[in-house]
Amino acid sequence: MSNFIVGLTGGIGSGKTTVANLFAELGVTLVDADIVSREVVAKGSTGLNKIVEHFGSSILLPTGDLDRAALRERIFSNSQEREWLNSLLHPMIREEMLAQLKKATSPYAILVVPLLFENGLDRLVNCTLVVDISPALQTKRTMDRDSVSAEQVQNIIASQASRADKLARADDVIDNQGTISALKSKVALLHNKYLKLADRT
Repeated sequence: MSNFIVGLTGGIGSGKTTVANLFAELGVTLVDADIVSREVVAKGSTGLNKIVEHFGSSILLPTGDLDRAALRERIFSNSQEREWLNSLLHPMIREEMLAQLKKATSPYAILVVPLLFENGLDRLVNCTLVVDISPALQTKRTMDRDSVSAEQVQNIIASQASRADKLARADDVIDNQGTISALKSKVALLHNKYLKLADRT
């Protein structure tokens, strides 16, 4: 197991995935909260069975997979249902992430979590890395990528920890407003730093 864990986060559209993949190219094991959260509700999983027991089969697609849009609709305006779902899934996601981190074979591992600080998951890591870009660029990139309106992006940004809060709590920050080659060299520098830190744990 990698004893040293880096928590990687950043606002929507900041380029977390790009940064995570650059670390992966250097041989670092990634554990991605978004992927894990899909795995715990995959077809045939305990998570999905419990959701169906609670909400009924109307939240399933004809294939038997979870209909995410239908589930979102059910919990969006109902805070009790949202809390029920979070209290079911958060412990399962956390447990699965820890299990995957235990299997990591690289000297250190990276835990990629969009809401690292908001969900208190920074407690699971040795240090935190925030991918940062300006709010204007964040809005533009997300609109281009997800074909959504500026207003929708603003709502998502507003629901996440503020940029100032993330930066204040970060051990390391990658400014992702430049070129991919600049980004690669920043990742390489941090990779060397984390290897040294992992060596000491």
